[in-house]
Amino acid sequence: MAGVPTWFAQRALAAAEAKPRRRGPNDRPGVALIGCGGMGTGDIRTAGGYGDILAVCDVDGNQAAKVVERLTGDGNPEPKVYHDFRALLERDDIHVVVNATPDHWHSLINIAAARAGKDIYGEKPLTLTIDEGRHVIAAVRKHGVVLQTGTQQRSTARFRLACELVRNGRLGKLRDVHVWLPAGLREGPFEPAPIPEGLDWDFWLGQAPQVDYVPQRCHRTFRFWYDYSGGTMTDWGAHHNDIAYWAVGLLAPRSVVATRLAEPVPGGYTAHSEYEIAYTYENGVRLFVRTTRDDSIYGAKINPDGQRNGLRFEGRDGWIWVNRDRIEASDPDLLETPLPEAGIKLYESTNHMGNFFDCVESREDPVCNVETGHRSASMCHLGAIALRTGLPLTWDSAAERFVGEHEQVANRFVRREMRRPYDYSFF
Repeated sequence: MAGVPTWFAQRALAAAEAKPRRRGPNDRPGVALIGCGGMGTGDIRTAGGYGDILAVCDVDGNQAAKVVERLTGDGNPEPKVYHDFRALLERDDIHVVVNATPDHWHSLINIAAARAGKDIYGEKPLTLTIDEGRHVIAAVRKHGVVLQTGTQQRSTARFRLACELVRNGRLGKLRDVHVWLPAGLREGPFEPAPIPEGLDWDFWLGQAPQVDYVPQRCHRTFRFWYDYSGGTMTDWGAHHNDIAYWAVGLLAPRSVVATRLAEPVPGGYTAHSEYEIAYTYENGVRLFVRTTRDDSIYGAKINPDGQRNGLRFEGRDGWIWVNRDRIEASDPDLLETPLPEAGIKLYESTNHMGNFFDCVESREDPVCNVETGHRSASMCHLGAIALRTGLPLTWDSAAERFVGEHEQVANRFVRREMRRPYDYSFF
């Protein structure tokens, strides 16, 4: 457990030793992958350490073939390939679904999997819109399935440490949280092209509006179009804003206002690439989200001030900085001094996929359960809506709707019409 103080690492080791391992050598559920892109390939290979990979599914046969080749190259039996996820969900020997589709397919597939009684490892963000989250929660809880959202930073010790320190008042009263996200892509205009052989473009579009095929809309760069995602706000933002949500401990901010630092190129990517967003919570804590030109993300150049993506918590008594590389503080004692035994202890997971499969067996909630995934995604959607409207907005977290002066404009983005037949009647 490198990068965390000794007292924190020792506590984690003691907790692991006290928790007996449940799974035996024959406790291997049947697993299927839906969405065979880069994240899906990584997720299913990890899941293969806990279950038997029986099937893969993608509306692009080329993507599916690549995953099958990689999986069988790892010495696994060749999984069956599906074009339509609904046929895959009919199999009784598939118990777990890994959903790594583009964002605009997350909710419908998660709901269908829940109705079929399958446990779900669902890539982030959990939803495309805030309203979809309500439907996913209802399906997961009604059918009693386990859902883990793929915001894996909650299973990293340094992020949990930072959040526990903040929640226990180590910084005094928390004042500000600063989040830096990678800047997105700002390119275009793009021209339509012939649909590649093997790609079912209409099925890929799903609930999104019908448009001509453009290579930049599909696969990895889908995230830079509001039709399918929310730019870096819902990509990396789903990770870092989730940690901010964990540390602050409130359901959602009360207000949000966005500043656009660059406008999309007409005919190109539609999601805003560079921006600043300010949230304020009921307790006065402010959350600032800014983009940075980090050379490790999307091929962009590093920001002039050297700031890489991550989070900084600032309180009356100091600050803590954390990202996937390191954790540091204004005073080393803020990290090195153990928290009291009676202090707040957050859900402890050291392996995100392992935690999911533990919960598949125990039927307990994982570290990023469906409600957590919904609230974390909602934070990102609030920022994206503020960017799209260009208006200062007020959010009612209990009712999950905008209120106040601009509520009518903003509430149009809480949900969207789904293109038929790819709506809630699709399965």
